[in-house]
Amino acid sequence: MIEAPASPASATSPTSATSPTSATSAASPGSAASPGSATLAGRLLADDETALAECQAEFGPALRRYLRRLVPADLVDDVVQAVLVELWRCRHRLDPEQPLRGWIFTIARRRAVDQLRARPPASLPLTQALVQALAQPGPDPAERVARAQDVRRALATLPDAQREALVLAYFGDLTQTEIAAAVGAPLGTVKARTARGLRRLGALLEA
Repeated sequence: MIEAPASPASATSPTSATSPTSATSAASPGSAASPGSATLAGRLLADDETALAECQAEFGPALRRYLRRLVPADLVDDVVQAVLVELWRCRHRLDPEQPLRGWIFTIARRRAVDQLRARPPASLPLTQALVQALAQPGPDPAERVARAQDVRRALATLPDAQREALVLAYFGDLTQTEIAAAVGAPLGTVKARTARGLRRLGALLEA
């Protein structure tokens, strides 16, 4: 089990940790906080460290299932730890009237995005969606392996912005709107980067 951060000392909130008021669509907790969630939030606001451990016990299993859809398995525990640290550091910004689950899962998605953006393309699993987008030929296993290696090499050569858009879309399973929010770019710009990145990947693979 990942242990909750030990120090209850107040810390400044990270600049990236904006106060979320609702969960992402993949982790919708409902429109109001449950009594148990409100109690946990209140205890966090009161600097009760045991409440953080209870958050891990209550939300940890669902959080891990959610994160397995977003990041490689070896990163799941790292992201969970980052979520707990941020939850503790930002506890004084919690609203007990808002669903605590929504807050936690919003932090989790943001931290998953951070991990994906920092991950070398060669270490990312090739997703079926990207395979289909690039029209991978044939069912032959050896051909698929070779194609996957080619895609990773080509992905590493893309301009940073295009590579980031593709990684977040196809490896992070983010919508274009979510990518725009994550990278701080207009939606139209993100769509253009994704389209250009796919075209460039296709051209590199055909060369």
